[in-house]
Amino acid sequence: MLTKKQHTLLMLIHDKLREDGVAPSFEEMKVALELKSKSGIHRLINALEERGFIRRLPNRARALEVIKLPEDEDNTSQESNLFRPDFGGKSQDVDPQTLEIPLHGKIAAGTPIEALEQFENIGVPAAMLGSGSYYALDVDGDSMVEAGILDGDRVVIERCENARNGEIVVALVNEEEATLKTLQKRGPDIALEPSNRDFETQVYPANRVRIQGRLIGLLRQY
Repeated sequence: MLTKKQHTLLMLIHDKLREDGVAPSFEEMKVALELKSKSGIHRLINALEERGFIRRLPNRARALEVIKLPEDEDNTSQESNLFRPDFGGKSQDVDPQTLEIPLHGKIAAGTPIEALEQFENIGVPAAMLGSGSYYALDVDGDSMVEAGILDGDRVVIERCENARNGEIVVALVNEEEATLKTLQKRGPDIALEPSNRDFETQVYPANRVRIQGRLIGLLRQY
């Protein structure tokens, strides 16, 4: 069963695709759902994708397809509910040894920053991924250098809501600021520890921190 906001967003995408052939922008989604931050839209899209109502199309940025609707809605003409932007030029062959995952922009490995709304797909080695759901982030900052994560690296994250002590996680603080840190649970609090002696550990009440994934891989260009 969908929440009210998930249902509203699904029908917004469905109606927009049927009427215009174009998916609504993140700003349009945010305004329609009366949300303060676009990070809330990311969570709703992820939830709809995980429940099998929509999917992101590989090799196309911000391409969405409505797969099904709730049983009480008209579920006809689904093949028209597709946004395929034309970027011009020739299509590129996809390496069968890679899989497409969404890239959600930069995340600070130092001070928490507002979660960015960039939305596109990138290819990663298929051997790096399991059967879970994944996304990528570009690291901005050097607070994790002692863990081998450098400024400019691209990290691959497995979506999850829980993690063990000592795992490197993406943590959302106060529902609007995301950071990459090592998780340590301290009674009623959550400590987000850097891997750089020049940075201080951030400690928050557990209800102010939400885990959005754990680190499973790193991509680096030289």
